[in-house]
Amino acid sequence: MLSEEEAFTFVETILKPNYLNDLQGLVFRQCWLGKTYQMIAEENGYDADYIKVVGSRLWQLLSDTLGVKITKSNIQTVLRQSFNKTPSLSISPLGQLPFSDGTVPRNSPLYIERPPIEQRAYAEIIKPAALLRIKAPSKMGKTSLMLRILAYAKENNYYTVRLNLQQADNTLFTHLDPFLRWICANIAHQLNKEPRLDDYWDEELGSKVSCTAYFQGYILESLDNPLVLAIDEVNHLFEYGDIAQEFLPLLRFWHEEGNNIEIWQNLRLIIVHSTEIYIPLKLQQSPFNVGIPIQLPEFNLEQVQALAEFHSLSNIIDNEGSEPLKNLMKMVGGHPYLIRLALYHLYQDKITMKQLLEEAPTPTGIYDHHLQNHLITLQNNPELAAAFAKVIKAKKPMQLETIIAYKLASMGLVKLQGKEAFPSCQLYCLYFSVVI
Repeated sequence: MLSEEEAFTFVETILKPNYLNDLQGLVFRQCWLGKTYQMIAEENGYDADYIKVVGSRLWQLLSDTLGVKITKSNIQTVLRQSFNKTPSLSISPLGQLPFSDGTVPRNSPLYIERPPIEQRAYAEIIKPAALLRIKAPSKMGKTSLMLRILAYAKENNYYTVRLNLQQADNTLFTHLDPFLRWICANIAHQLNKEPRLDDYWDEELGSKVSCTAYFQGYILESLDNPLVLAIDEVNHLFEYGDIAQEFLPLLRFWHEEGNNIEIWQNLRLIIVHSTEIYIPLKLQQSPFNVGIPIQLPEFNLEQVQALAEFHSLSNIIDNEGSEPLKNLMKMVGGHPYLIRLALYHLYQDKITMKQLLEEAPTPTGIYDHHLQNHLITLQNNPELAAAFAKVIKAKKPMQLETIIAYKLASMGLVKLQGKEAFPSCQLYCLYFSVVI
């Protein structure tokens, strides 16, 4: 007879490197004991539909791994048969962990959830006329979260479209009309539809009315399920004030049309940006004061420990109350990218934490490329460089001109406390106090 613990260990072994996250582990154990998704949700404070999706993903992952169809109802039978065929199966080495400089792939064990953010986002996106606003500095995990929300929407049979404004040619930002046509053409393309822009565009009505008519009459009316439209790098638009002052109120209008016209309830919006808006918008026209705000925090120690476990770095987790990890966080805070890069090199290069931290702010350290990129940006923007130099030298948080403060915060170089800025981590203080 295969016990719950034996079954769980067996599953973790055969799935490596696709480790179970905490919630998947909870769902597996509770389902093994015969509990329903509803019971699991109620006992652990989750939405029942979300637990069902987690279970569905898990059974599919196990099915793909074992080559046998696995469901909640046959999990015990199939795993016992598989276990009996491989009773001496042992846990294999971790192998080569990939490192991504950007988005963490959907099935990667390196994605660390920050509860209750993911669960809240999944619950909200299936509500009529939902609008989610994801904000965090660069490389904090905004796009990784967005992709998981889109995946959840797909699992609920929603249509999904993702637009990244940094991919738009600069010429599109000179006039509203070509920009809106680019938006519409992209949406049609991703939905495998003919663009048919000219059928809806009317010069006398104007670009915004034409775009809205296209969206309602051609896109939404043709879909049998809701559409989730995710717009990434919205802060890129802030550099083009004229376009931003037209397009952003249009998003607000589309969102509020859900209160007036039923078909617009099928549009769900995700707006992703790295800084506060710093262009003038009337309060009743801004999409940044409606919907659900999601601000991604840095990792806490427990989350950093979980990530270290995925890298088989038990030596620094168990060492004197995780003191090495605490020292790492003193250097880089809980910034997901900086933490992940450090753990990757500790695992891959077998260097010590002491060596990593000593070299961190130097040209021989693991952060050299990251720091150089920031340095180039500052050198190309003397106002930003001068302001950041003052922040580094200051003994306490200091007030900066609003737009400069927001830009530095979007880069992740400073944190904002009200109207005052202070360095976001020791790494940046040590490095930039020498080079700027």
